Amino acid sequence: MNSFVQDFKVAWNKQNSGLSRLIIINVVVFVVLNVAMWTAQIFDVAPLAHFVHALFYIPAPIEYFIMRPWTIVTYFFTHQSFFHILFNMLMLYWFGMLSDEFLGSKRTIAMYVYGGLVGGVLYLLVYNTVPFFYNNMPAVGMIGASASVYAIITGIATLLPEYSIHLLLFGAVRLKYVAAITIFLSFIGSSGSNAGGNIAHLGGALMGYIFIKLLQRGTDISVPLNRLLWIVPNFWHRITKPKSKIRVSHKDASRNQRGSGTGSRAVPSQEEIDRILDKISETGYESLTTEEKQTLFKYSDKK
Repeated sequence: MNSFVQDFKVAWNKQNSGLSRLIIINVVVFVVLNVAMWTAQIFDVAPLAHFVHALFYIPAPIEYFIMRPWTIVTYFFTHQSFFHILFNMLMLYWFGMLSDEFLGSKRTIAMYVYGGLVGGVLYLLVYNTVPFFYNNMPAVGMIGASASVYAIITGIATLLPEYSIHLLLFGAVRLKYVAAITIFLSFIGSSGSNAGGNIAHLGGALMGYIFIKLLQRGTDISVPLNRLLWIVPNFWHRITKPKSKIRVSHKDASRNQRGSGTGSRAVPSQEEIDRILDKISETGYESLTTEEKQTLFKYSDKK
């Protein structure tokens, strides 16, 4: 047990662990809810467990959503079955690794959260305004990280359309085609049995595209979200950190470092990073020089 807890702490606290934390949260929620359901079955209180489980679903009727507004967030961390979470987490891992490499951990988290939020909003909007969907209102609601995953897939494909990944049975496939196929399948499935889920997919994909296009124009919408996400842990760290009675001034050392030009790595400018990302989009990551790869690495390391 102690070994498990230690491994969990290492996975949670390791550097640039945003992607790992997203996966861990999804897995923990899945395990806890399923253990609760199993326990409820054993002690014959299944209705109570189903009621608690339903609190994580985002309901389609707007009047129900108003009574459970937190579900706009909880739904994209909750899954129904083992294969449901397995498929979503594999997709999140594969494409999230690319996002982490080229955009950094904080932007990956932002795309995931924004994709889930926009997917949920579109889900509510469609089911409460379009007659076809209103007349086929789902009884329970929607859960799953698919909208968030679609945001990352579409976002990284927008950033690196010519980047190729190797798929089983298909070989090398460019990201722009992967994104186009997944979006098309969700579009034609938006009138089927999983209409709500596919609508949310399209909302997430749209958010991923907008996120990257804004970033390429110099607007990083991940900044306000990440500031919000780190307010609580930073505040907790400050109030629990022991106060040092010894004060050490680093003013002279900082001046010496700046004067010598050593001891710290300069953060690349946004213009330089944009130029490198444009080059990757046009000719692929392999076309970068050693210096450009090092610049990109330094930039990702600072985020």
